[in-house]
Amino acid sequence: MPLEVAVRDACSTIGEGPHWDEASQTLYYVDIEDKSVSRWNSATGGVQKIKLEKTIGFVIPSKKGDVIIGLGQTIARLEWDTKTVTVLHEVDQDKSTRFNDAKCDPRGRIWAGTMGLEKQVAVVEKEQGSLYCIDTDGTIKKHLDKVSISNGLAWSADNKTMYYIDSIPRCVYAFDYDIETGTPSNQRVIVQLPPDTEKTLGYPDGMAIDSEGKLWVACFYGGRVTRFDPETGKQIQTVEVPGLRTTSLCFGGKDYDDMFVTCSRHGCTLDELSKFPLSGSIFRVTGLGIKGCPAVMYEG
Repeated sequence: MPLEVAVRDACSTIGEGPHWDEASQTLYYVDIEDKSVSRWNSATGGVQKIKLEKTIGFVIPSKKGDVIIGLGQTIARLEWDTKTVTVLHEVDQDKSTRFNDAKCDPRGRIWAGTMGLEKQVAVVEKEQGSLYCIDTDGTIKKHLDKVSISNGLAWSADNKTMYYIDSIPRCVYAFDYDIETGTPSNQRVIVQLPPDTEKTLGYPDGMAIDSEGKLWVACFYGGRVTRFDPETGKQIQTVEVPGLRTTSLCFGGKDYDDMFVTCSRHGCTLDELSKFPLSGSIFRVTGLGIKGCPAVMYEG
């Protein structure tokens, strides 16, 4: 697949959470350990960046015109122009965790998960995280606990299935989903990465769904994004990227036929950087012949 660098050296630590904003034709993303959130203008190539005081796990635009961020252990509103931060909720106060990935369901509720703090890259105290839902009325509810590294989320086109990744067990889960109440049930494994693929597929990280209902999973330590059939759990396509620590992806562009892929530079050895000098950049993949689904903003 044709691949180009969209934003060279976008992130100095862990590039994550890409979210394509259709109205402005901009790409939001975070640099977790740099404690920053940025947006890239696809027309001008310009990047605006805001630095804060805690790790930032995700960024999602809100219908009110601001953005919602996972700031340390809090969910907060960030008013972009004034850089004003308003904390909405604090979670996991008895644990050493931080927010990681998040996404909105088709009704505009935010689903956001936490993870244990890393002792070293991809090494955490297991089962310290949780998965939360922030409803459009602003209330928050915990739906899952004993999560190790909460990661990618997606929903089927008929709104009846929610997909979810916990990176450490190397699983993609499916849940039956009640779109009216925002309630998941009947958790099951639909993709289990085999033990002998740890050096090729690494750990499942961020995720997106395409218009054909197939799941695209960023493979941390795999240097690739892999497409899976959720019905069979089988790999059906792979896109290699020049960043070994591939973290996440989203679809964007005017027709949603571009794929934007983030990766991490955090913890890279000199040898790894010599092989993957573009680590920390954001890549754009074109020519897939497949369209993605528009990202949903927070309706609260």
